[in-house]
Amino acid sequence: MKHLSDLGIEGSGGRHRRFAVKLGFIFACVFFTFIFALPNSPRSQATSISTPSVSSQSKKFGMEIPLGIPADVWESMIPKDNPMTAEKVALGEKLYFDKRLSSDRTVSCATCHDPATALADNNMVGVGIGLKKGARNAPTVLNSMFNKLQFWDGRAATLEEQAKMPITNSIEMGMKDHGAVVARVRMIAEYKPLFAAAFGPKGVTIDTVAKAIAAFERTQISGNSPFDRFIAGDQNAISDAAKRGWALFNGQARCVSCHAWNPSAPFFIDDKFHNIGVAAKDQNFTLLARRARKFISQGKNRAQIQDELAVTEGFSELGRYLITGQPKDIGAFKTSGLRDIELTAPYMHNGSQKTLLDVMKFYNKGGEPNPNLDAGMRPLNLTDPQMDDVVEFMKTLTSDDARRKTQIVKPQTRAPHQ
Repeated sequence: MKHLSDLGIEGSGGRHRRFAVKLGFIFACVFFTFIFALPNSPRSQATSISTPSVSSQSKKFGMEIPLGIPADVWESMIPKDNPMTAEKVALGEKLYFDKRLSSDRTVSCATCHDPATALADNNMVGVGIGLKKGARNAPTVLNSMFNKLQFWDGRAATLEEQAKMPITNSIEMGMKDHGAVVARVRMIAEYKPLFAAAFGPKGVTIDTVAKAIAAFERTQISGNSPFDRFIAGDQNAISDAAKRGWALFNGQARCVSCHAWNPSAPFFIDDKFHNIGVAAKDQNFTLLARRARKFISQGKNRAQIQDELAVTEGFSELGRYLITGQPKDIGAFKTSGLRDIELTAPYMHNGSQKTLLDVMKFYNKGGEPNPNLDAGMRPLNLTDPQMDDVVEFMKTLTSDDARRKTQIVKPQTRAPHQ
């Protein structure tokens, strides 16, 4: 047996007591560290999603992740070159709502991605400066950080890339180029200290503008829906009709084929592109594709031309083909996520379907036949009551928080910034 002296501790009674005190202190530290690490402990509570934590850049940004969205998934989607800070998020929010980022000072990001309509647009297609109409419906920003690619055709890989494009699109916000955007922001005195706080000596660049907007958009996540509570074990969270709809969603209706859900990826999306025949009727895709290839090949800025064609009537219907040039992608558009779908009408890339029941009827007939129709499209043979049940299920994907916000915020206006 080892003696106390072998352990480096002398054997006197006083030293025994001091050793006992030290040992007790160590156990206390371990105990309180464990307590504060528990999910319901005060230290583990994050700040509200609508009120980013007020922390310095050196502190970890915290926010409340709603039920149904895995916190580790949210954290894993934050790019290393654009870490979250409260200063950056606050700056991004200000830029997101600032009409001065458009050429005529009438349009902001929020104009087409309005909190009053769940960060989507209730117009069929986006309407930009001078009331110019685009050709695609503006999708919601809610949970957009979880998309593998941005836009209906996936032409932006990140939220940062996406944020840059509408500002210089001639139909949307109409700024001449990124240099003009930077010059405009630098002219606004109130932005100088905000960029300094968020980005230090980098100041105002097109990259810091985009990074700030993207950081704000990463706080716009949505969960805490009746479906989330149902999956968590509350059998009374959704109606019997919605339960029947959930079974159909995974069965005869075949919705899950593209609108995939699992606990670690709960966004009802497959991040793929499909031709389901929307707006395919009477389209001469062969001629459109030939003309699009000519425009893209003759231009100096491929990305800018693709961005312009994407919101130009006619060319817009080529979908993913504008980006890849692959015939299989003609008329293919990104699958929409279904969270908060009830709040974001109208539907499809061109806003052609006014209600969720209209969407179900479109799928029930097997879409619109065309040479590039996705192989998975076929008639579903659902009855009217069955389609109603699927619609009731989709309504359970509406976040309580998102619904509440649409009811209390004022819709955006197009009055010029003074």
